[in-house]
Amino acid sequence: MYSYAVACLRTVTCGFFFYAFGMVLTQSFNGAGDTWTPTLINFFVFWVFEIPAAYLFSSVMKMGPQGAFLAVTLSFSALAVVSAVIFRQGHWKTQKV
Repeated sequence: MYSYAVACLRTVTCGFFFYAFGMVLTQSFNGAGDTWTPTLINFFVFWVFEIPAAYLFSSVMKMGPQGAFLAVTLSFSALAVVSAVIFRQGHWKTQKV
């Protein structure tokens, strides 16, 4: 039982830096009054990408729980990349509050 927890922590902590970076950027949109951008980012990264990836890795590719842990880490990284790209575009600066 503890082996799953250890494996999860070892895998998911690799993505914590990206998760923190992505969350800071995503929440900056909220602070600027743009609430739809973080909603859409979170929907696509966590619902459209992470859940199917967890199923794909764990079941189809037969990685078991480690596949789900990997999907979480990859979604943290995707959150950071997507948030950085959208942040750099600067559309959030034009929001009227």
